[in-house]
Amino acid sequence: MVPQDVDGAALSGLRTGFAGDVVVPGDPAYDEARTVFNAMIDRRPAVIAQCATVRDVARAIRFGRDLGLEIAVRGGGHSVAGMALTDGGVVVDLRRMNAVTVDPGARTARVGGGATMSHLDRAAEPYGLATTGGRVSTTGVGGFVLGGGAGWLDRTFGLACDNLLSVELVTADGDTVRASGEENRELFWALHGGGGNFGVATSFTLRLHPLPVVTAGLLLWRPEAGGDVARAYRDVLESAPDELGGGLLYLTAPPEDFVPEDMAGRLACAVLLTYAGPAREAREAAAPLLRLGHDAEMITEASYADLQSMFDDPPGYRNYWSAEYLAGFPDEAVDAFCARAADMIVPSPSQHVLFPQGGAVARGPADHPVPWRRAPWVVHPFGLWSDPADDERARRWAHDVRTAVKPWSTGAVYLNFIGREGAERVVAGLGEENYRRLAAVKARYDPDNVFHLNHNIKPG
Repeated sequence: MVPQDVDGAALSGLRTGFAGDVVVPGDPAYDEARTVFNAMIDRRPAVIAQCATVRDVARAIRFGRDLGLEIAVRGGGHSVAGMALTDGGVVVDLRRMNAVTVDPGARTARVGGGATMSHLDRAAEPYGLATTGGRVSTTGVGGFVLGGGAGWLDRTFGLACDNLLSVELVTADGDTVRASGEENRELFWALHGGGGNFGVATSFTLRLHPLPVVTAGLLLWRPEAGGDVARAYRDVLESAPDELGGGLLYLTAPPEDFVPEDMAGRLACAVLLTYAGPAREAREAAAPLLRLGHDAEMITEASYADLQSMFDDPPGYRNYWSAEYLAGFPDEAVDAFCARAADMIVPSPSQHVLFPQGGAVARGPADHPVPWRRAPWVVHPFGLWSDPADDERARRWAHDVRTAVKPWSTGAVYLNFIGREGAERVVAGLGEENYRRLAAVKARYDPDNVFHLNHNIKPG
């Protein structure tokens, strides 16, 4: 069945010579092709253009523009607001463009615009190389990097955008441009946090770093110990080596062998340890936490690719997230953070997280449009649940967490951590002066705001 609002001749023209597949409602592949990570999102595009080449991308953009259809761009499909889909429009689906080529001598990787972190991590693994990636393997590299890119390795290697060497982009006119430190430098600057506002990124070149082994650990306490654990975690991380990362979180204790039976399936306070190096060094760096008398422990060495996969969030859940970036984490903030854990939906995969920044994040380039890099802490309520009856409760919990810690907020926010929270939050995520500069870049490359299904920058 061809949708009524799509001209049949135009659709035939798109399919002719298209290297990938063009999927429309009624096709056997349609429902799978429109499924994204957040199960709350149920949108029905008129056309899903599963692009295999840069030429496919350009043709899909021109097709959508010629017919006056809204255009969405899909990489990993992890946008919590479902920005990878559009009702009745065209989805430029990049997932087939997922090749990764590693140059071990130059320590770089050329990454297709539809690659996930797993594609990148597994390609770099044989060479003992890695770069900062999202905290799960299913995250799309494109949206992650263009939004700034905070992950397990950021205290060691900086944000993902700090490791960005070049981008190839198809503009709203269907033209291909390259941005780097030498070419289209203002566009290149904008791609360090400005997201998908300027075109469809079809490939990236990223800097890699030597990383033969990492250490992952999970320490669990019963929730009543949370305040003491949080204070100890804060004190350790404020003087920790850059190699130590992870997070403090409340979660549903998993039914694993190392977890006491009476804790499994119940709320627990946890410290997730990540360390860019061997377990011996990780234990030394985290020694004060290990002396606290935890109820469960798992610490193991792994490859970075395996570490990324350890924390993959289960698909099929409803999602709502938000974040607040903090200038400090004094005892009053600790108490406010811990108090909100009681309102989580448990049991569920939801997580109430405090991530540390600092290290190489804070030392990164000051002019990138990621003003949140200077905050030493971020509180990230990450809600996942299965029952639609819990939708309002989960949203309210996320915003109550933000309200509780707002007295210590810097006002900035990593836009990849939030959904649609209004234009003011977009400006906060980029910085006011940066936003004006980004708006000028937007006006040059996308004056008609074709690419507006994102944390949108209006053409200035």
